[in-house]
Parts: sequence; structure tokens; C-alpha cells
Amino acid sequence: MSMLAGVTLAASTLFSAGPAAADTPPPEFGNDWHDPVTAAPPVPKPHTKSCEVTVAEAQFKDFTPYEGAYSPPGKCGAGDWGKVVLRLDGKVKGRQYDRLGYLRIGGVEVFRTSTPEPSADGITWSVEKDVTRYRETLGRDQRVEMLIGNVVNETYTGIIDVKATLTFYAAQKGGAKREQVPPDRVLPLGDGTTLTTPRNSERIVAEVYATGSGGGCEEYWYLTVPDAAPYSCKAEDGPYREVQVTVDGQLAGIATPFPTVWTGGWSNPFLWYVIPGPRAFDIKPIEYDLTPFAGLLNDGRPHQVEVSVAGRPEATTGWHTPTNILVWQDEQSEHVTGKLTAHKAGDLANKAAYTPGSPEREHRLDTRGSHRLSVSGYVDTSHGRVETTVTRALANTSVHRWTEGESTDALKSTWTDRETVTRDGRATRTDRTYTVDGTTTLGAGDRLRTEIALGDRAETVITNDGRRTARSVTDDRYEGDATYTANVPREDRHAVGTSRERYRAYGDGGCYDRTLATEQGTLTVNRLRC
Repeated sequence: MSMLAGVTLAASTLFSAGPAAADTPPPEFGNDWHDPVTAAPPVPKPHTKSCEVTVAEAQFKDFTPYEGAYSPPGKCGAGDWGKVVLRLDGKVKGRQYDRLGYLRIGGVEVFRTSTPEPSADGITWSVEKDVTRYRETLGRDQRVEMLIGNVVNETYTGIIDVKATLTFYAAQKGGAKREQVPPDRVLPLGDGTTLTTPRNSERIVAEVYATGSGGGCEEYWYLTVPDAAPYSCKAEDGPYREVQVTVDGQLAGIATPFPTVWTGGWSNPFLWYVIPGPRAFDIKPIEYDLTPFAGLLNDGRPHQVEVSVAGRPEATTGWHTPTNILVWQDEQSEHVTGKLTAHKAGDLANKAAYTPGSPEREHRLDTRGSHRLSVSGYVDTSHGRVETTVTRALANTSVHRWTEGESTDALKSTWTDRETVTRDGRATRTDRTYTVDGTTTLGAGDRLRTEIALGDRAETVITNDGRRTARSVTDDRYEGDATYTANVPREDRHAVGTSRERYRAYGDGGCYDRTLATEQGTLTVNRLRC
């Protein structure tokens, strides 16, 4: 990453470890630490008959994808499953960086993830994800592709060993509510941009697994600065980024990418050995409701659907935007007609103001960005005309401070993303707020310290004709503080560090509240309040 780019992380000594203390934390990091854990809740599962299928089992030591075949189970509902849960179990030992990976079934990206950094004796971890929305894809034989790109040599010895399984649960009596029914079709956009939807589509949603990654400056896009500022990572327009979707060249969706911090992030892997940052192991896709464009897309012709990242410097790599199109069809109609009735896109505001520093004073970059989009349309279905309006408003405020030579580097940034989807008097408003507040300092004796707080919050409110009918909140907070001596062998680093995560989910559906805390790689708190 760009932050403290001059610090050399001696990989041959940084990634070694052995069993963590069971009770009292050691005075500093030893040769092992607790396996990675997160405070996020497990996926709820129904108490119905279940069947398990292994989708992929592979070792990754280069950039060769695993390729295999998938067949659905013949039991547990035979295609009409109530829930499908993906589980990834991984293990790795030795020395290795964090790596990005994906799992595709039938060309559909069903999972995107990154990996923890290992100890010499080895660590294990697992991730679960509800993948019921891909039920249509999983209902027939498919090709499987999985890749966790990796480099293994005399220095980086960690081979990543994973197993991915799907567990299918038979549907419960009563079925799901209409708005919770999985899509009838899932169409991978793939590497191209051409999309042809079924002519009877009545609801269309795009999901984009957007990640800035790959080791370059776009991995930490929120720290980039304009060319005029003396900093190690440049971007002509500064750090504002926005993931956009267009349909036949017309802006159809805007969203704020999540500022993911990977497990080697902020020049200090001691922060993330046990508790990763929010979403690091389960990268959630950005969703865009494209239903106002359904009348246009349903004409039976191919249309250009493109995903781009506004603010990304030209000719740079590092952004990945694999996209799926989810389609709900009107079974009683051969052709659902409709029309885009309104389209209003505001100007994208992006102001990055640089204040020069000096040997005695910090450099400073103040960024303010915002954008707004509103689209409306209708479809004439077998159950009547359905009108949909989608509005989205994005905003970002950021203060980036650094000293000469970047021996101190600090960022305080907040992103807000408000989305409202109104369909025939029923409005779903989701307010997303992401925060980063961190400082890395390289002090006397090459002691490197990082203090950081990350926030991932979403509140969803549903109203019917102006009356609130449901509300839910998820709030994931991480705090960490770790220090070590840079540019020395592992045994001389004398690393210390604490981390804490609190994940809360509450609202009309109940309550979940879990806190984890660590000291020097030992899990010291595991508390469940609800």
C-alpha cells in the first residue's frame, strides 16, 4: 500500500507463529496466534432436511484456477430449496501475503473473498454465506471455477488449501414472502457487456462484486492524492471513487464502494491476525435495482450494460467488477412491456483541496464528493402495472494528513450511500455509512504504530403508503492498535497489539450483539449479549 511505502516488511520473518496462550496474553506477539475469527453472526438455517455437496477442493500455489464439475443433489427439495448455504474452510501455514479469491458456478460469481496471513505452524478459518439467491443456477449441472491467486517460492511458502461446500435445506411449509423469493434467472455479465434479458422480466437487479485490489495504489484508493501533492500514490482527481452502471450509455446506477482493509493493510498485519476488518473474508456485492429499465431491456435485443469506476486513474489496474444480473419473471406473460418515464442525474461533485506542508507542518488533502441519481419506470405485468422509482444519493468527506517522508500518515473519512426504492407505494430506504479513522506513525527506533477504527453500518426502513412497517440495523465496528519494530528480523520486532470488534444487528426481527477482543494474538473476549 502507499502508506509508509518506504517501510520494508521482511516477509521471511514477519509471518511466523505457534499456539496462542490459552488464558493470559503474552507480553508481546509470539510464534503463533489464535485462528482468525469474526463477530459476524452465523447464517441462520432452517430445521429441515439437508444435503451437502462439495463444490471445490483445491490447493492454490500460483494463478492456475481450479476447474471442476458440479451436480445438484437429487433430494432436499430437488431444486426448490428453502435455503442454500456456502461454506469455505481454509488452512495455510508458513509465510504468505493476503490473497484475493473467487468462486464461480456456471459463470456466476457466487463468492468473493480474501485470505488471512498465516503462522509457520498454520492457521485455519471458515466463512459462511447465504447463496439462496443463486438457486436457479445451482439447480442444474454446471462448470466450477475457483481461484485464489498465490505466489509460492523460497520466501513465500504458504500454500492455500481450501474446501468449498454447499448445504441445501428443504423448503419449509408456507414458503417465502414474494419479495424474498430468489430470482428466476441469474445471468453473468462476464467479461463482455452485452445483456439480453428474458422478454417477461418484471424485476431486474444488478450485483457487482467491486474490489480495488492487486497490490497497487487502487488497493487503498481512499489514500490517493492529486498530482500536485507530494505523496507516494497519485490519482488525478484524488480519492473519490464511485461504481457506476450504464444501460446503453445511460447512467442507470451509482454506488459507493466499500473501503475494504485487507489483512496486510495499513503496513501492520499484527492488527488483523485474529480479527479481520469488516467484509475482508466475505466481500458483499453492490446492488442496483434496474427495474425502471425493464421495459427497454425486454425488447428481445442485446443491450450494452457496462460497469465502471469513476475517479479511477486512466490506464491503471486494480479494480475488479464481476457482475451478475438477477431477473424475476412474470410466469403468466410472454412479453412484459414498459417504459422508462423519468431520469435525472445530478452533476458529480468532487473537490480535492491540497494544503502544502513543510518539514514542520503536515501536508493536508480535504476531499468532498457527492452525486445523485433518480430513475423511474413501469412494467405492465399480468397482475397489473407496476411503477418503480429508484433514487440514490452519495456523499464523501475525507481529511488526509501526512508529514514529509510519510513518517506520519493519517486518514479520517466518511462515506454515505442512501438508496430508496419505491414500488407501488411500498418504499424501502437503506442508509449505508462507512468510516475509516486511522493513523500510522514510524517513530524513534523504527517503531511503527497503527491505530485504526473502521465502521460498516446499514439501516433499512420499509414503509407502506407512508407508514413504517419494518426496520433493521446492522452495525460492524472494528478498533485496533498495534506496534512493532520495522526492518528487523521477526525475533527482534517485539510486536504488541490489541483489536476489538463489535457486531450488532437489531430491529423488528430481533437482536444480535457479539464482541470479540484480542491482545498479542490471544482471544481475550468473546461475549454474546443478545
